[in-house]
Amino acid sequence: MLTSTPFPKSFASDNHSGVHPAVLAAILEANTGDAPAYGGDPWTETMEDAFRAEFGAQATTYAMFNGTGANVVGLSLLLRPYDAVLCPATAHINTNECGAAERLLSTKLIPLPTENGKITVDDIRGQLSVIGNVQHSQPRVVSISQVTECGTCYTADEIAELAEFIHAHGLFLHMDGARLANAAAELGGSMRSLTTDVGVDLLSFGGTKNGAMGAEALVVLRPELDISTLFLRKQGMQLASKMRFVSAQLTALLTDGLWRENASHANAMAHRLADGIAGLPGVSLHYPVQSNAVFPVLPEKAISELQERYLFHIWDATENVVRWVTAFDTTAEHVDTFISDIRLAVNGAVNA
Repeated sequence: MLTSTPFPKSFASDNHSGVHPAVLAAILEANTGDAPAYGGDPWTETMEDAFRAEFGAQATTYAMFNGTGANVVGLSLLLRPYDAVLCPATAHINTNECGAAERLLSTKLIPLPTENGKITVDDIRGQLSVIGNVQHSQPRVVSISQVTECGTCYTADEIAELAEFIHAHGLFLHMDGARLANAAAELGGSMRSLTTDVGVDLLSFGGTKNGAMGAEALVVLRPELDISTLFLRKQGMQLASKMRFVSAQLTALLTDGLWRENASHANAMAHRLADGIAGLPGVSLHYPVQSNAVFPVLPEKAISELQERYLFHIWDATENVVRWVTAFDTTAEHVDTFISDIRLAVNGAVNA
């Protein structure tokens, strides 16, 4: 039996973090006696009510195992066999889901280059000339990530502008909300203000990165789209038999603002980290810090030295950009120790 953590605090991903005690307590509370399977339990009913309170009375929520599954099932509600999804080139569905949407839905992803992971109306407009042309897959869905894979946030106004344009052309707006909590915390609003109120049609909701053990959800915000979700979730292998244990985690995050507390803390630690490396020689920020991710440019020698002691990913090897991610359980001490080691590594690399 392990008596201590085998790794130092990871800055590679918020997926590396542990489980929030309140979430663990919710799982234990659900582990009492028997309950109907496949969502027919009171914990799932409570979870559905919690999401309606957060996203609006029209929202319907389906607990799922992982974000890829939630994205694929969500997109399946919107797509015909000859349709295409417009998304940023950096989108998780394009770069980190092993072609799941393309294989399982037989859809075409059309990745669009962006400066900071955020797609614009002009990016979309340039793809619409093929509508009605039988030679081309038909643009049907625009997918955005909130927070983006570059750590940047869409404001409510930016999403509203996208939604208005998208809907005017008969398309749908899908949101990969793996870090939606971080965006809402950073921008100081509600999750509803970044989704329901500005025209998002459906979204995947991320729980695992925000303190859950393993819980994601598909939230359908337009009732007319919620016709076959129950069946498509089952076909998509996302229907949990003992769903109460997934649902209880999601309810815990939406209780007493825990989602915001966790996300706000993670964001604050990222800002602390970015502030701590400001002014170091040879160091700059590749993207602005708007969530719980920092993307610095470092001397190559410093990167290799730091990776001997810390877990983190190289984002762009050609430009020496790395990605550091903080989590709900990242402490100020973790960050400050990391900053001290970064300073030593960078100064050593510059003066070598």
